[in-house]
Amino acid sequence: MTTAVRVLIVDDHPIFLDGLRTALTGLPELEVVGAATDGVSAIEAVTSLRPDVVLMDLTMPGMSGVEATRRISAQGGPAVLVLTMHADDDSVYAAIRAGATGYLLKGSDRADVVRAVLAVAAGEAVFGSEIARRVLRSFAEGPQAVTARPFPELSPRELEILDLVAGGLGNQAIGRRLSITPKTVRNNVSTILGKLHAADRGEVVAKARAHGLGRPASGTDPHRS
Repeated sequence: MTTAVRVLIVDDHPIFLDGLRTALTGLPELEVVGAATDGVSAIEAVTSLRPDVVLMDLTMPGMSGVEATRRISAQGGPAVLVLTMHADDDSVYAAIRAGATGYLLKGSDRADVVRAVLAVAAGEAVFGSEIARRVLRSFAEGPQAVTARPFPELSPRELEILDLVAGGLGNQAIGRRLSITPKTVRNNVSTILGKLHAADRGEVVAKARAHGLGRPASGTDPHRS
């Protein structure tokens, strides 16, 4: 008798999570062993429940699905199959770089989800038809086409501010550059610290520069406000 594939569902939308759990429960080839609503609880559930496959949403409060995928993969954890509404290149390639071995869009048929779960559990890489076409097209167009921007969990404005912070500008200077108030800059920096799990401005500067952001100017101090 074939052992059922153990599945952990991770999604912060209760209605979608409950619907997916209901759709997959009772199938002989799958066993839904639990659910989590954010990246931190997903990592804890992987340790306690030992699933074979994690069905992972990307956009969640606190730790993002991309970061959770990265940590699960780094620990040699189960296969991660992304199930998300995001079809943009940045999200796709960030998930792949983080270690996801499958990527489906929400709205996929139950049969497609089941096939994908079984495939990634067996060590295969699986992409929905739309995502597969995009990945193949990008590789056909050359290496530059598959270079996604860093930190996809940040909004374009947050990434712009992070770049300036990494360049050594203080909040007032950034505000003048972007025509926004220093308070708005400070609030965005706080959000960036939270999303990137950085303890302080110095740590987030180091992370940003490691990803090629910021061109430090002489005489500037990245810690100043």
